[in-house]
Amino acid sequence: MPTPTAITIGNFDGVHVGHVALVRAARRLAGPGGRVLALAFDPHPISRLRPEHAPALLSAFEQRARWLREAGADAVEQLDPTPELLALDPESFVRSKIDRYGLAPGAAWFVEGSDFHFGKGRAGTVATLQSLGATLGFGVEVVPPVESVLTDHLVVRASSSLVRWLVSQGRVRDAAIVLGRPYELTGRVIRGDQRGRTIGFPTANIATGHLLPADGVYGGLAIMPDGARLPAAVNIGTRPTFRGVDRRVEAHLLDPAGGAWTRPSSIPEYDWPIALRLVSWIRDQVRFDSPARLTDQLARDCGHVRATLAPSA
Repeated sequence: MPTPTAITIGNFDGVHVGHVALVRAARRLAGPGGRVLALAFDPHPISRLRPEHAPALLSAFEQRARWLREAGADAVEQLDPTPELLALDPESFVRSKIDRYGLAPGAAWFVEGSDFHFGKGRAGTVATLQSLGATLGFGVEVVPPVESVLTDHLVVRASSSLVRWLVSQGRVRDAAIVLGRPYELTGRVIRGDQRGRTIGFPTANIATGHLLPADGVYGGLAIMPDGARLPAAVNIGTRPTFRGVDRRVEAHLLDPAGGAWTRPSSIPEYDWPIALRLVSWIRDQVRFDSPARLTDQLARDCGHVRATLAPSA
């Protein structure tokens, strides 16, 4: 007997609640003994076709794969948008997936949203997919859009574009509502100016390829290489008190028991991986007239982080 298989295809950047609905629908169709495959384009096809219009990234492929598996996918595979793949007409694109994954007539489904497009020039639509399904023997389930209610009570349709806008405005609480989890930056700790340690607030400077939120200070959780979670006061911006010009991500890590986190000998000074889950916006970026006033405010920021975040969140 062929293994019932449900496939969903997309960019899945950020893996928001709408993407999760696709995977859950696929899981229902495939059943307990079936398989759910999520095929995620990486990089975004626009980055190959019109690089100047490529959207800022909300997530790395490894994050998407983890979140899609948590939602119920049995396997997540990367679709590299090569010129050859992007040149396939809609029918050839679908046939390539049928052949690649051994989809059997009567035991296969494609699960997509109503705005799904595929094939050369995005010529294929869900209507095209349904027509091909009737000919080639697979089912098609079209999942309706998922709506979220933001903190201002506005009802919105979940999308990666919306998440990008919310993040760019610093609205990380609303972004978390649409994502179903806090917005997460991943990267590596790099050497900075080391100015923070001179004023009693050492920071981990983080290089990341993700979309940065609006300049300001955020409360978050730092996920360490060993999986430990530490409260963090995260500054994103140009450091105007010190006349900085480039935007940076700097995280002051806090010991859950009190005080600043002390780096153990098992973690090198630089070049180690870290993830930052941004939970709340604390304040705008401000230029202080002296380092002393800055340190007073940083102490208040850390107190706010401790009061509003739990290490296990």
